[in-house]
This record gives sequence, C-alpha cells and structure tokens, in this order.
Amino acid sequence: MNLSRVLQSVALAMPTRPAISAPGVSLTYADFEAQVASIAGALLQRHGLRKGDRVGIWMENCAELFPVLFGVWRAGLAAVPINNKLHAKELQWILANSSAKLCVVTPDLAEKLAELSPGTEMPPVIATGSRDYAALLEAAPVRDAPAEPTDEAWLFYTSGTTGRPKGAVLTHRNLLFMVHAYYADIDHLGPEDTMLHAAPMTHGSGLYGLACILKGGLNVVVPGSFDPEQIFAALALHRNVSFFAAPTMVSRLINHPLAASADKRNLKTITYGGAPMYFSDLKRALEIFGPRLMHLYGQGESPMTITGLPKFMHIDDGRPGFEARLASTGLPRTGCAVRVVDEAGRDLPVGEIGEVITRSDCVMVGYLNNAEANAKSLRDGWLWTGDMGSLDADGFLTLKDRSKDMIISGGSNIYPREIEELLLTHTGVLECAVVSRPHADWGEEVVAFVVPRSPGSVDASGLDRLCLDNIARYKRPKGYRIVDSLPKNNYGKILKTELRERLKGEA
Repeated sequence: MNLSRVLQSVALAMPTRPAISAPGVSLTYADFEAQVASIAGALLQRHGLRKGDRVGIWMENCAELFPVLFGVWRAGLAAVPINNKLHAKELQWILANSSAKLCVVTPDLAEKLAELSPGTEMPPVIATGSRDYAALLEAAPVRDAPAEPTDEAWLFYTSGTTGRPKGAVLTHRNLLFMVHAYYADIDHLGPEDTMLHAAPMTHGSGLYGLACILKGGLNVVVPGSFDPEQIFAALALHRNVSFFAAPTMVSRLINHPLAASADKRNLKTITYGGAPMYFSDLKRALEIFGPRLMHLYGQGESPMTITGLPKFMHIDDGRPGFEARLASTGLPRTGCAVRVVDEAGRDLPVGEIGEVITRSDCVMVGYLNNAEANAKSLRDGWLWTGDMGSLDADGFLTLKDRSKDMIISGGSNIYPREIEELLLTHTGVLECAVVSRPHADWGEEVVAFVVPRSPGSVDASGLDRLCLDNIARYKRPKGYRIVDSLPKNNYGKILKTELRERLKGEA
C-alpha cells in the first residue's frame, strides 16, 4: 500500500476539510491532493525520474513539506528527508550516498549551499518559492500510485559510531505499521484532531504527522525555532491538539511564564521522547498539563515504535513503584516484541542490564549499502538497538546506558566518533576524546579533550573554526580542554567515564 493512495481516499471523502495550515497558507485535502498529483507528474515528466529513484528533502518546517513528501510517493519514488541543522557538506554526502536524483530545499537552506566548494557534485536542487518549484505544481497530475508495501518510502539517515551517517531503509509497510501503532497505543485520530509541528518535520514530528493525515486531521506548521508562546497560542486556536516534543522542549514549556495561565483545554497529547526526561520536569509537566503525556522509545531503524508509557500510566494510582514506572520507557508497543539479551543473544533475567533488541513490522529493511552494519544490527529478524537496558517483572523497559556513547543534546543525537575524527584532521592534534557534560536545559552538551602534538600547536578557536566549517553547529563542542594526556586503561582504551566525572562539577 502506497501511503499516497490513502491520502487520495481521504481527499475524496473529505475534500473541503482543512489539511495543512501555516502562516499565510491554508490547504484543504482537495488542495493537498491536487499538489501531490502535480508534483508527482513533474517529477516523472519534467525531471525524468523513474520508479525507485530517490529525492532529498532538506527543508525547514513549512507548508510545502508534506505535499513534496506525498508527491514523491505518488510518483513511486523514495524520500530522503534530511536534518535541516546539518552542514552543507553533510547534506552533500547523504545525497551522494543515497544516489538522490533531486533535492527539494527551503530558500534559507538553499543559501547554505554556498558553503560547498566550487565544483562539488550535487543533484539538481529546487527551492520552494522559485520558478522551478512553481513548475512542480503545474504538471499534468498523476492519480495512480503504483507501489508494493515493500517498496522504499523513507530513508532515515541516523548518525553512526563510524563517523558517517547510515541510511535506514523504511518501506511503506514500516510506516503504515508505525501509524497503526499510533492509533493502537497513543490516540484515535480523526477530522476533528490537530497535529502541531514545532519539532522538525523531517524527523519524528513529520512521521507522526502521517497518522494525522491518514485520518483527515489538520496539520499545523509552526515555522522557525521552537517558541513556547507559539505553542500556547496554537492551543487557543485549534481543537484536540497533539504534538511530538523532545524533553528539552517540554522543559521550556513548563518553565515559561505563560505555562500556568495558558488555556490548555484544547491540548490532547504531548508525545515526548528522543532523550531522557528529568524526573522533576516530568512531575512538573504532569502538574501543569495533567495526564496528557505519552513517553515513547524508538529509533530511526524502528521509527517511534519500540516501547511506550501511555497517558493513563502517568497517573499515580497508588500502586507501589509509580516513580520507577515513570522513569521507564514503558511496555512494548502493540505488535512489537522487545527483549534484553547478553552478547550471545540469550535473554537476561529480570533486572539485569543487557542490549535491547526488538522485532516488528516497523523494523527497517536494513542500512543502505552497508552490509557490515546490517550484519551487526539485524540478526535473525531482530534489531539490535545498541541501547542498554533492563526489563522489570511487569515487562517495563528502563534504559540504563547507550553502548554507542551517543550524546543527546536538545533531543538531537550526537556521536562522539564523528567529531573526534574531524578534530584529528587538525595537524596540531595528537589525540582527542569527545564526551558529554550535563546541561540543565539541553540535557547534555559536547566537550572535547584534546592532546596537542606540541605545546601551542592547537587552541580552542582553531578547533571551533574547524568544526563550524565541517559539521552542524549543534554537534560542535561547547568546550575544549587542552590536556597533556588522556586517561587510559591497561589496553590503551581511553577512559571516557573518567573524563565525564571531571566535568560533572561544571554542570
């Protein structure tokens, strides 16, 4: 089932229902379907793309994103949504790795392409608001959507410990399973519901927008950076509002001066995930918003769908263990199997820490062109997440650590190896180690310990410029420690735990 066919059915049944709202833009489902059909026609006829080709989507939150996404699917193509915070060099690598034949961008991001060296190989780029984009909306429409459930739909690029992103291949079946799990575990949605997009639509927010679209609900796009005042204003304007938020976003909401007085009667659900939530913040959020919070645990390899703690389990029912339950990521989602195993894949007893593995129709087909990573992550039908956790006697999963040393800052995943490899390209750097430092607002922030080749061969400003020129700003270290040596064990492995201990007093 091609997801754009479901949109087509919704548009036929509810043509005048509002589908997408953004500043200066209001699309009904008939408008939405018309744009999707024309974009598909242009991709096939004007740009000569063929079934199975891939199209990059590098866009800020905007009204055009969903029509482009569904237009790609209507044409029988695969979408490659890309984090809008990335550096232009990182974008170029992903487009090359995915063999994307075209990339649609928003104007502000199009300007960032000037950061690329002259002659850098890139597929054709179309910016929204341009003549080329207008031409997408003028092509002969495509109504049929030939596709199998196993066809590629979304390539989710998730950074890896090797320093290069990995493209998790998600099919239409994967995404439809994810949507059905939303209906089963989070909320029933319908034409009277609103999905608010304040988090990036190229990631979790956009994925959950699919659940709203396929039931004829309204998607409200909040442009620009996250602003609590815009959220509270939207709650006053729209009914039955749900949205996805990183824990740092929830923290900013509850600490805003308007939090206590804002009208929250229209709030339906805040789904939070992507990083640990401070227990004090969660308790405060429940005091302010009531039992309207849903905790999810997922990965790009099993999008938004591994375990979850539903709204009703955020209510203290007097049973023992309530706080431990809130600290967990909940129970396996509907249709998902979850286990905690040792290195050999043997199930561990209750309470013992091991690697979390999962199996469901939401699990990716595999990483694109990466047999080594596939062999490690996909074994006998199970996805090995790389996350460490434990199950209690009731089946609740609690994450304990991240085996890949991943840093989560503001809900964004950051992998130290990528930054370390970049820092080591500096001629004055002998060794380095990148670790996290606790941060009150962002959860964690990045700090780099650097050993110079010789006294004075490197300084913080030079390292910072290297990072700014090559990786996204959110990944760059917020502090540099120039040190004589790094702590190591008897095997020569850097003791990052010791480095993190040094930084705890600076939180």
